[in-house]
Amino acid sequence: MIKAGILGGGQLGRMLLQEAANYPVETWVLENDAGCPAAHLCHHFVKGDIRDYEAVLSFGRQVDCLTIEIEHVNVEALEQLELEGIRIYPRPATLRIIQDKILQKEFYARHSIPTAEFHIIRSAAELASHHAFLPAVQKLGKGGYDGRGVQMIRRPEDIALGFDAPSVLEKLIPVKKELALMVALNNEGEAAIFPPVEMVFDPLLNLLDYQLCPAELPEKTFWKAEAIALSVARNLQSPGLFAVELLMDAEQNIFVNETAPRVHNSGHHTIEAHYSSQFDMLWRIMLDYPLGNTDAILPSAMLNLLGEEGYKGRAVYEGIGDCLAVENAFVHIYGKEETKPGRKMGHVTIISKERAELLHQARKIKHTLKVKGTESIK
Repeated sequence: MIKAGILGGGQLGRMLLQEAANYPVETWVLENDAGCPAAHLCHHFVKGDIRDYEAVLSFGRQVDCLTIEIEHVNVEALEQLELEGIRIYPRPATLRIIQDKILQKEFYARHSIPTAEFHIIRSAAELASHHAFLPAVQKLGKGGYDGRGVQMIRRPEDIALGFDAPSVLEKLIPVKKELALMVALNNEGEAAIFPPVEMVFDPLLNLLDYQLCPAELPEKTFWKAEAIALSVARNLQSPGLFAVELLMDAEQNIFVNETAPRVHNSGHHTIEAHYSSQFDMLWRIMLDYPLGNTDAILPSAMLNLLGEEGYKGRAVYEGIGDCLAVENAFVHIYGKEETKPGRKMGHVTIISKERAELLHQARKIKHTLKVKGTESIK
C-alpha cells in the first residue's frame, strides 16, 4: 500500500483524507496542532512544524509521496526529499515560484501569460516613487494568505498604508468578474480541467463569500480562460492540481491574478456537484490512477461559513437544521474548535438546475446558518 503524506492538517487536509478513505492508501499528516481538523482522520499523525527543515525531512522519509494543503512549507527539505526519490505534488521548484508573489508575477511575464501590469517594490521609499502608477494593489512577496498581506493603494495618501518590504505593486484592473479554474495534470502531463467558477468576495474581509459554477461567460471568453489556465499549469512543469484565479474586465480581457498549486477553496463545490471532486482528482494523480471526469452533475453554488463578527471562543453553530431543510444543500463543518471573526469554519454547497434558485438559496443560507462563539467581543 502506498504511503502518502500531507503537510498541514487544516480543512483542506481533512477533506483530502475524507476522500482518501475510498483508496488503498496509508495516510500521514504533519501538523503542529494535535487538535487540527485532519488529525483524527489519518492513519498516522506526526506533530511538527511544516516550515521546519528537519521536521519535514524526517516526516517525508516515512512516505512514498507528499502533497501540501498550504504553500508555506519548507521547500529546502522537499528538494532534498525529491533527490531521495520521494514524489512531491507539486514539485519543489513549482512551490518556490508560488511561495513568492514576486517570482510568481515574473513567471507570468516570462511565459507571456496575461497578468496585471506590475512593479517590483523593495521598500516603502521605493513605493512612494510610484504615484503615477496608482490606483494599484500592493501584495507582500512572501507570507500573505487569505487576504492578509494585501493593501489597496488607490490615492497618493494611501501610500502611507503600504508595506515596507519586498512586494509586488499591481495596476488595479477594473474587474467585472473574478473567476477560478482548477487544472489537473498527471505524471504523464495529461490534463483535465474543471469548469470555471465565478467568485464573489466579501469586500471587507477580502475572502471568498460565495461562488457559482459554471460561470456565465461568452463561449470565446470561456475558451480563452481555459487556455490561459492550462498555460499556467503546464509552464509550472509539475504534476498536481492547480487553482488559477482570473480577473475579467468589461472588455472580457482575462488576466491571471494568482495561482495555488493545491486543492483550493474555489473547488469545494466539486465534492457534490461534479463526478470527480478536486480531492478525488488529487488522489488519482498521486496514486497514478486515470484522471477523473470533471463534468458537472448539476450547476452549483458554494458559500463559506465564516466566524461571525463579535464572537470568539468555542464554536456554536446556529441554523444547521434549517439549512439542511433546503433541497440539495450540503453542509461541511471543518471541525475547528475555536472560532473568531472571519475565520473559515465550513462551507455549504447547493446544487440545482436553476441559477436563480442557486442564488436565492445561497443568500437565504448566508442569513440562516451562523457560526458564533461562546465569548462576545465588545
